[in-house]
Amino acid sequence: MASAGGLIGVGLGIGISWLVSILGNWPTVISGFSIFLGFVSAAFTGVVFGYYPARRAAALDPIDALRYE
Repeated sequence: MASAGGLIGVGLGIGISWLVSILGNWPTVISGFSIFLGFVSAAFTGVVFGYYPARRAAALDPIDALRYE
């Protein structure tokens, strides 16, 4: 899911910079490193912030988890 979000973000970033370049008559340069960095940071954030809640949920007893809902 984080990788899909990273791909969508990279696509939107490229599209918006292309649009700004055409409409604003500003030259834009998109490096491969910036695309890589954006994708890796999105994937890393998704893994880090998804691991902790999943780890806590896996440690719960299903009976106790359902009792509080």
